[in-house]
Amino acid sequence: MNEHIFKKKFGQNFLQDNNILDKISNSINPTENDLIIEIGPGSGNLTKYLQKHNSYLLCYEIDISLKEKLESIANSKTRFIFKDFLETNIEDDINKIPHENVYVVANIPYYITTPIIEKLTLSNINPKSLTLMMQKEVGERLSAKPKTKEYGYITVLLNYFYNIESLFNVSRKCFYPMPKVDSVVVKFTRKEKNSVDFNKFNNFLKHSFQYKRKNLRNNLKNYDLKKIEYILNKHGYTLNNRAEDIPLEVFIDIVDNL
Repeated sequence: MNEHIFKKKFGQNFLQDNNILDKISNSINPTENDLIIEIGPGSGNLTKYLQKHNSYLLCYEIDISLKEKLESIANSKTRFIFKDFLETNIEDDINKIPHENVYVVANIPYYITTPIIEKLTLSNINPKSLTLMMQKEVGERLSAKPKTKEYGYITVLLNYFYNIESLFNVSRKCFYPMPKVDSVVVKFTRKEKNSVDFNKFNNFLKHSFQYKRKNLRNNLKNYDLKKIEYILNKHGYTLNNRAEDIPLEVFIDIVDNL
């Protein structure tokens, strides 16, 4: 792909390791009646592996200069949309394609990892899973466990929707041009819908993590602290704990009872 002029503004680093491409493709198990959404197909290296599933395949690519190359591998079940994924109406796009389940696979630019995950999560497409290549440090934060420095608001928020698993690391040497950081492939598998209202849960989380170095007593002054303390004690925690100590199920229990 040396003839392509790589564009820094799009965060272009094309994955070229066939073993890694195969592992990403095999991280999902769609049927021919399912739909795979690929974000940022680039040179189409991963697209070719995803086509082996014989599922419907919808690919979003922002770089119009790749149109000729990508459309050369299009077929009756593979469609390319040359547009910024963050500006698309994804619900309208997938409604034009007959499908049962939706899977998302992407090697996404590091600087828009969180906006892309938020768009996919808060849309109405209800993907069965997201398999995303991202900067290793970002992946560690999204899949972090309580009582670690990486564990934060975004970790708990995503765990509300998904079971999150780091599948494998990817060396920077597997890309061209070579990025400055290593990557990790993370899989987000959709959970059954939670019982608590998302907006209430989200607001409570934001307040809990508002000041990371403060404890819950100080961050949640505008809430019923007696009720919160009762629930925390039930799980072995107190208001003197910081939000980073508290696992998802405890946050859910608190919001469910407020």
